[in-house]
Amino acid sequence: MADWSVAALWRYPVKSMAGEELDGADVTASGLHGDRAYALVDRATGRVGSAKSVKKFGELLKWSAQFKAPPQLAGALPGVRLTHPKGVAIDSERADLESVLAENFGPGVVLEAVAPEGLMLEFAAGTLGGKHIETTEVPVAGGAPRGTFFDFGAIHLMTTSTLRHLQAARNDGDIPVQRFRPNLVIDCGAENGFVEDAWVGRTLDIGNVTLRVSMPCPRCVMPTLARSDLPSDPTLLRLIAHMNTLDLGEIGRLPCAGVYADVTKAGRVARGDRVTLVG
Repeated sequence: MADWSVAALWRYPVKSMAGEELDGADVTASGLHGDRAYALVDRATGRVGSAKSVKKFGELLKWSAQFKAPPQLAGALPGVRLTHPKGVAIDSERADLESVLAENFGPGVVLEAVAPEGLMLEFAAGTLGGKHIETTEVPVAGGAPRGTFFDFGAIHLMTTSTLRHLQAARNDGDIPVQRFRPNLVIDCGAENGFVEDAWVGRTLDIGNVTLRVSMPCPRCVMPTLARSDLPSDPTLLRLIAHMNTLDLGEIGRLPCAGVYADVTKAGRVARGDRVTLVG
């Protein structure tokens, strides 16, 4: 049996903003508790604030967000502290928060904790393929519980094997895992290649949590964009496309790295937990 383990956990309190690395986290049907708990919403257009909409929200990746207190399973979510790229801290309880957001992202942009009905995720034409190649928006949380702000699945996993495989294929430096924004990084030991592609349709036991892997994670421009601590990396998407373009059915052949998963048994995960592939 493979000796795999959780190498890292990440939670992103506000969609598309830099998040928090954790030692452990509660996991519910809606993913790591507190993950993408908040998002910016453009009330005028009915679209979620995502860096995939580069022109309007690409700068979100240079912001960061942390919970002001650890979120508990019982009770309301705590507020968040947003940090502007220039280092200015902005609490979510500020009376003039809407004005601050308008100044940075345009009028009508607000911070929400529940996705409104009909909220859409916008992206560039060509992000999808097949018959959807001209599609530029889809409903948020396509494969996740209603009211959440995920792009598709509630959990995003990536392996050290995938990262190592990508890094070995280029000669111009490291590829930080933060470019991919996974929730769980799985250490697969000496295995190499995009090993998680073979997990689709199977289940993983992690700590006392069980996940079912639903699909490979298609990649768009987002991993290539600059963060507060990372420059833009325009060649990264081409590298993934060259190494791991997969047939995803009606949405076409797309570059993929990592996988999405659904929670079939809630519980708690922690760094170092054993990971077992079953089913």
